[in-house]
Amino acid sequence: MQAIYILWLRELKRYTRSKAQIIASLGQPLLYLLVLGFGLGPVFQKAGGGSYLQFMAPGVIGMTVLFTSVFSGIALLWDRQFGFLKETLVAPVPRLQIMAGRTLGGASVAMLQGLLVTVVCLIAGFRPVSLAAVPLGFLFLALIAVVFAALGTAIGSSLQDMQGFQLVMNFLVLPIFFLSGALFPLENLPRVLSVITKVDPLSYGIDGLRSALIARAHFGSAIDLIVLGIFAAALLCIGAWRFSRIEI
Repeated sequence: MQAIYILWLRELKRYTRSKAQIIASLGQPLLYLLVLGFGLGPVFQKAGGGSYLQFMAPGVIGMTVLFTSVFSGIALLWDRQFGFLKETLVAPVPRLQIMAGRTLGGASVAMLQGLLVTVVCLIAGFRPVSLAAVPLGFLFLALIAVVFAALGTAIGSSLQDMQGFQLVMNFLVLPIFFLSGALFPLENLPRVLSVITKVDPLSYGIDGLRSALIARAHFGSAIDLIVLGIFAAALLCIGAWRFSRIEI
């Protein structure tokens, strides 16, 4: 357990030391909030959807957690390139604990980033409908972070260089985000698109955030929790298996 704590703490320290990374990571959420939130707001309101900023803010928060947690896998490749991973793997510590520490560290960093973006959304005008449901929203935030941190670990454990990771991310992360319903309602979609959104784990995470923060759900909070829990368990197992097969 000590190894899990040390690796978790290392990921947090790496994040807090990089002030430029923290500021730069807020750029994309700000762009979506300002350009889409206010630009498409009148159109969304005329269509009877209410405030687009209210609708989109949970999606932007989920997007931030998605990108931060998945790209935590890049740190695995970075450590492999500079030899830190080899030093970690030869230590008399089970690889399962090493993987758990790194994954929890990446998930914690993603949650911190998501909370920062939540503050930005509040400044921009987003308001939760009930403060009592905020803890439920935090639970969904944590589940999204764990699911995609485990996915990042699994992918980072399977690749050998940064270029391969970036290629996979461009063909995986962006479709996950755009097909999750973060920017559009999931109701009345074409049949094919509706099926795709139902197999996207981020769809359930963002739907859960919307359910908790603005009382607007498509699948329902219970289904969102169950599906995210299944994805988290499956991806943690896959990540642990791939990490155990890393050759040093």
